[in-house]
Amino acid sequence: MSLIKDVFTDDWLNRLGKAVQAPDFKDVVQQGDWEELAFKQRVRRIATELNRYLPADFEQAATHLGTIALEFPGLPGIVFPDYIEVYAPGDAWDRAMLALERLTRHSTSEFAVRRFLLADQKRFLEVATQWSQSNDEHIRRLASEGTRPRLPWGQMIPSLIADPRPVLPILDALLEDDALYVRKSVANHLNDIAKTHPELVIERLERLGTHPHTDWILRHASRTLLKQGHRDVLKAFGLVTRGTVTVDELTVTPTLAIGGELAFSFHVTTTEPQVLRIEYVIDYVKKRGTSQKVFRISERQVTGRETFAKRQSFRNLTTRVHYPGTHQLTILINGEAYATTEFDVTKEETT
Repeated sequence: MSLIKDVFTDDWLNRLGKAVQAPDFKDVVQQGDWEELAFKQRVRRIATELNRYLPADFEQAATHLGTIALEFPGLPGIVFPDYIEVYAPGDAWDRAMLALERLTRHSTSEFAVRRFLLADQKRFLEVATQWSQSNDEHIRRLASEGTRPRLPWGQMIPSLIADPRPVLPILDALLEDDALYVRKSVANHLNDIAKTHPELVIERLERLGTHPHTDWILRHASRTLLKQGHRDVLKAFGLVTRGTVTVDELTVTPTLAIGGELAFSFHVTTTEPQVLRIEYVIDYVKKRGTSQKVFRISERQVTGRETFAKRQSFRNLTTRVHYPGTHQLTILINGEAYATTEFDVTKEETT
């Protein structure tokens, strides 16, 4: 299986070397510890080596990068915004913003802009506001993605984590955006905000029903709040239980080894046909104490008595390590617990 860091192939590096008139570019970049470098470390290595072959004048260098970037679209092209992040002089703010705006069309400048956001938030948000009004969906997305307070792989923005309100006008302006690429970013950004300031997302749920694109964004932006069973959010999406709903015959694999798979099933009975959000939560045994994780099974119309079955892997992952002990499984409907049982996890079987 190829790794993300392997997008910088020999052919790609040779083509880039030709574009900057550096026949030995690939060999220079791949010297030393290249094989050990992670993706973003490789990005920075390439950007640093580019500086040896580009004009010393930043204006000329940025212009040249803007020209050759067309030949290197997609994820690998992220090295060009990275160059701007590293080498833009402090007095070249406007030229750096223009370069990042142009380069994001071919790859993404979402990581590179954060240097400037951290340096002068007010000034940067003025630029991002202009980007949010662009005719180009890549630039509109940059207005949202570049200001995400907890952008994966990107520098955190402590000021916007503490107070996201300065960026909300930008997100509000994009709530009806035609581009799915932009809508996904706005939803993810609002979901970030929901983790620390849920009230700011809940306020925007008043806009449900005003536009289908807005509905899509707010639905995806509320996924963390829905998993948390937030009553106001469930109500906003019509997930309020009517009549009598019961869960019975919850059966579960009583014992499994780490690396195995948990299987369980149960019945849901409702006296009124209605849309139900059906989830389950596992209380995982950890090295110290326990940790809960909520998983969704379904969200759909349920009529009468229906059976649900699910399987859950207990393979160790980089993001989740399993420990032996007695675990707990709970079935949730519209955020409320309806049935609970226990199962035992044992040490991984060895052959």
